[in-house]
Amino acid sequence: MSKYIFITGGVISSLGKGIASASIGKILESRGLKVALMKLDPYINVDPGTMNPYQHGEVYVTEDGSETDLDLGHYERFTNTISSKFNNITTGQIYNSVISRERKGDYLGKTIQVIPHITDAIKERIEKCALVSKADIVIVEIGGTVGDIESLPFLEASRQFRLDMGYDNVLYIHLTLVPYIKAAGEVKTKPTQHSVGTLREIGIIPDVLICRTEEPLTDSVKEKISLFCNVRKEAVIESPDKDSIYQVPLVFKEQILDEIILSHFKLICKSSDLKEWERSVVNRVLNPKNKITIAVIGKYIELQDAYKSIYEALIHGGIHNDARVEIKRIDSESLEKGKVEKILEGVSGILVPGGFGYRGIEGKIKAIKFARQNKIPFLGICLGMQCAVIEFARNVCGLASANSTEFKQTKYPVISLLEEQKKFKDLGGTMRLGAYPCKIRKNSLAFKVYEKGLIHERHRHRYEFNNQYKNLFEKKGISFSGIYPQKELVEIVELKNHPYFIAVQFHPEFKSKPDKAHPLFREFIKAALSSKP
Repeated sequence: MSKYIFITGGVISSLGKGIASASIGKILESRGLKVALMKLDPYINVDPGTMNPYQHGEVYVTEDGSETDLDLGHYERFTNTISSKFNNITTGQIYNSVISRERKGDYLGKTIQVIPHITDAIKERIEKCALVSKADIVIVEIGGTVGDIESLPFLEASRQFRLDMGYDNVLYIHLTLVPYIKAAGEVKTKPTQHSVGTLREIGIIPDVLICRTEEPLTDSVKEKISLFCNVRKEAVIESPDKDSIYQVPLVFKEQILDEIILSHFKLICKSSDLKEWERSVVNRVLNPKNKITIAVIGKYIELQDAYKSIYEALIHGGIHNDARVEIKRIDSESLEKGKVEKILEGVSGILVPGGFGYRGIEGKIKAIKFARQNKIPFLGICLGMQCAVIEFARNVCGLASANSTEFKQTKYPVISLLEEQKKFKDLGGTMRLGAYPCKIRKNSLAFKVYEKGLIHERHRHRYEFNNQYKNLFEKKGISFSGIYPQKELVEIVELKNHPYFIAVQFHPEFKSKPDKAHPLFREFIKAALSSKP
């Protein structure tokens, strides 16, 4: 029987429930347990697939093609879990399923209510995740903060879970803020007290408190929190700000959070010390031998979370190469107006990530041209690959008006919509999504990077390279080194006579980990270090 941990947040958003959940998964996994992690999102959208990045941040894609919350990226980076559609549920999905069942007559004429029908549907999905994953412990992160109207059905379902499963099989962890008031020179526990009070009004009494804080918590502060929040002192865990998110599992381990959890569940597991994680990840992040600057040319640069997996994958590449990656975030629209060589001065590598829409495209194309002509290591991802194709078509193949049909009708549609995509009217969940096989040509840069001839990578796009232009591109020096064999779709393009110029239709950043950098990012950083001025 699986055990369940519910993680809630209070006071303010963006405290780091996703990082905390992933870190708890990490320390429990190190004890020999199999973990699964879930995110319950209170928004009414069915999934984030049609949401603007400025509204939601990055859309994380799972192996089975589900568009999910970016916290699932943290789960996969910190642990060995492989997420699927069962690891992320939204209010929209729950209401959609309940209403669909009501329309079919499955409820036999009953009045459909939030309790029990909506809460039962939520619990069914949580139990389904446990069943599919066969996990020893399922960690369930509830989005939003305690007190939000949108989160109430999820909180009520989690309250009922302990009644259904038994006290020893369910643990509640509450993440809260203990702010430091500089003028007073002290930390304040009142926000935490109020947050826990609100949670208790709902019927949930937390077993563990994780306190986000800028300053260390003294014993007297922990005793006060323990007394007023009815939580054992040893279960008041401080989570101070750190230089790297990859330090958080060590912080929790040092405060024996794993022992507190195992004791509650009455589980006896092997011991662990996370020394390898500390040596191969944390120490390299904090004390690298080298430093490198990589430019990321995007259109959602203002929002840190819009390219979360890209930034983390670059850090992973740096960890492998013992280098600190300093990311220069450049709005692609600024390149349309300014001098490219001035804006990109001093960078050792250029990455163009995915995205949608025409805004900023010409700036990305200028950056790619600069990388190609100046032999600067380049990595293009999804839209970045399509922009690389357009740039090459215009400036090398002589197709001056070449473009993608996503942006405008053109005489030279080097990127075009797949025939199968033309039949779709709904935007949500209809792209080419999830893991697809890619056959890699031997004696190519891609084969050297991956060291194998068949890979599986995750996709999220509608438009593809137009194979009508394949022969022309090959004659001009482009190599199509990766192909989706079932439909002969181009997956990887690379440029000959360049230190590292490779672009892919898929999203490799989703499969990168701090202790196992994705090969494309690993070799990209290696090439950037080699060509560093």
